[in-house]
Amino acid sequence: MGVPKGPMRVPLELGAKLMCRWRGEEYKSCEIIERKQKSLPDGTTDPSGEWEYYVHYEGLNRRLDEWVGLERFDLGSVNDDGKVTRNSTNKRKHEHEEHEEEGELDLATLKEHEEATKVKNISRIVMGKWKMETWYFSPFPKEYSKSEMLYICEYDLNFFARREQLDRYIQTKCRYFHPPGDEIYRETKVINGEEHNIAIFEVDPQYQRAYCENLCLLAKLFLDHKTLYYDVEPFLFYIITEVDSDGAHMVGYFSKEKVPSLAEGGGEYNLACILTLPCYQRRGYGKLMIAFSYELSRRESKMGTPERPISDLGLVSYRSYWVYALLEILHKHRGSISVQELSERTAFRTDDIVKTLQAFNLIRYFGGQHSILVTPKTLEQHYTNAKPNWIIDSTKLRWTPYHERPKR
Repeated sequence: MGVPKGPMRVPLELGAKLMCRWRGEEYKSCEIIERKQKSLPDGTTDPSGEWEYYVHYEGLNRRLDEWVGLERFDLGSVNDDGKVTRNSTNKRKHEHEEHEEEGELDLATLKEHEEATKVKNISRIVMGKWKMETWYFSPFPKEYSKSEMLYICEYDLNFFARREQLDRYIQTKCRYFHPPGDEIYRETKVINGEEHNIAIFEVDPQYQRAYCENLCLLAKLFLDHKTLYYDVEPFLFYIITEVDSDGAHMVGYFSKEKVPSLAEGGGEYNLACILTLPCYQRRGYGKLMIAFSYELSRRESKMGTPERPISDLGLVSYRSYWVYALLEILHKHRGSISVQELSERTAFRTDDIVKTLQAFNLIRYFGGQHSILVTPKTLEQHYTNAKPNWIIDSTKLRWTPYHERPKR
């Protein structure tokens, strides 16, 4: 691979497609999306005159886009004017394999969205004991866009450009050490072999608008096509936390309409947006939030379903949850059972049940009619007698459906 012998005063051209060192010594094809001159810690331009480049790796999700120095490129095809001399046959893709979260957005909307959010403005955040690499652009105020690191209060989500500002705020102004809402659920669960005290809070933007807006700004750093950050009033926000002697530490959240919209195909939408913070992923919290959204639907005596479109990754989590809940009933049930009966017992829409049964090959056509068939192999793959850590204990839920509450 070609390696530069010194700083290149003439920057590489925008849109250039080159090979860039990605992980270790592996090189991947990329496109230069943006460029800037290197700056010193005080914000002034680096006298070396060197440039940094924001690149998108072809075929990979945008959350892996990053700023790189010139030394990361193979410059064997770049002339002295910073132009690429060979033609690249690769074109930046906008198809589904690159954007597993775009759902059903049309191509024009996708391109407009990508242009407006093509460069991550915040590279990393510090929140509690965690430092996290961000994935996407989020419309934080412009004065924070130059911050290499953003410091966020894990309790009320106020944010700061410097660590000392956050420390001073927590010591002198932070009013509470949990989300600013009503605690509606608490249970001790075993996660990764350790006991954790889990508490869930409901936050209403009618009374905590700033918190909900900051929550959406935070979520946008990890959700590519989220647009809720400017219109929080119609929603309720459910914050999942781990509780210890220092306070309630945010793990993730989901939002739900106060007055749920009717879903196509029946039922009502019971979840609008969901996020598990990267530092807490792969611990079952996503399924816990999905299970909790259905527990709220059962309390409302309604059939529930998540808002569409669902990302590919989201659909995997939902189908995993749906099939387990269905198998739990089918495993113990004796005799025949209809899809409608399954819907009544789970609060799942019949359409979601049928598609899940089909996806896991649990519906067979026999004797002139469709029947549900559960094989030992299916149970072995998707069901366990051990209680999963995301099961919700309905006796511990202290919650009244929004439409039944007295007006304040």
